[in-house]
Amino acid sequence: MTRMYQAYRDIYFTARDGLRLYGRHYPAAFHDGTERRALLCLAGLTRNSRDFHIIAEALSQHPQAPRDVYTFDSRGRGLSQNDPDWQNYTVQLETVDALDFMTVTDTAGAAILGTSRGGLIAMVMAAMQPRNLGPVILNDIGPVIEQAGLGRISAYVGRIPLPASWKEAGALVADMGRRSFPAISASEWEEVARQWFNEHKGRPAPGYDPALSNMLSVLDGPIPKLWPQFEALKRVPVLVLRGETSDILSSETVEEMRRRHPALSSYVVKGQGHAPLLRDAESIDTVARFLAAAEVAEWQPRLAYG
Repeated sequence: MTRMYQAYRDIYFTARDGLRLYGRHYPAAFHDGTERRALLCLAGLTRNSRDFHIIAEALSQHPQAPRDVYTFDSRGRGLSQNDPDWQNYTVQLETVDALDFMTVTDTAGAAILGTSRGGLIAMVMAAMQPRNLGPVILNDIGPVIEQAGLGRISAYVGRIPLPASWKEAGALVADMGRRSFPAISASEWEEVARQWFNEHKGRPAPGYDPALSNMLSVLDGPIPKLWPQFEALKRVPVLVLRGETSDILSSETVEEMRRRHPALSSYVVKGQGHAPLLRDAESIDTVARFLAAAEVAEWQPRLAYG
């Protein structure tokens, strides 16, 4: 029997409090003598490593400039163990977990691609351990989170019914996302559903701990603005991806981020909302070109890979 090719290797490690956490390594297709930073991808609130599979494959298999790509499931998401205490689902503790994952994988100084909550982790990481990260890509997230989008997310976390089949899962995910992602086809929605949900005995299984909803329920009013944490990113190049119809990251916030950061670029992902899926060629190419340019930026501090 022929074994199916897998572009990544699984990584499990034990967090400081004993939880078993999961990540992936997509190794660079070849090494041409050029030293390139690894890229670490951090997912959104209820999401996981699978969200990055397409872009991770593309960047690690890039025909001219392949690089190692790592993805990480925060506690309670994907294949990482659920935390018995929901109060531990905090950006601060998840940042510590991500830093420990970087230690385990020897990727200090890696570039960071953070989607939504993953981007918040990147900003907090920059404030906590600024020399531990390189260039940063913020996927539809910034220091100001729009209340309308937060309310929408709060309304569904922990409340989505578990589909009985993958076809049903695709229909459910399409129904939830079609308005914000009009260009995504029916077949793609089933692929996205396989990112959202784990699999057990061939059927969809919960992809995150429903107790995450408890964390959202205790929020009272707007989330505090994170401009001080964003300011910590000034020492590295930053790319901001914004979904054209995003209800989490406003164009006004992006403009203010640009005003405050000396080397920030931005890209609007057409026909997508929160958060861009990072499956289209244009978005992947934008990220690849940013990483290549950041590699040779003369002003950039030389970090752990320098």
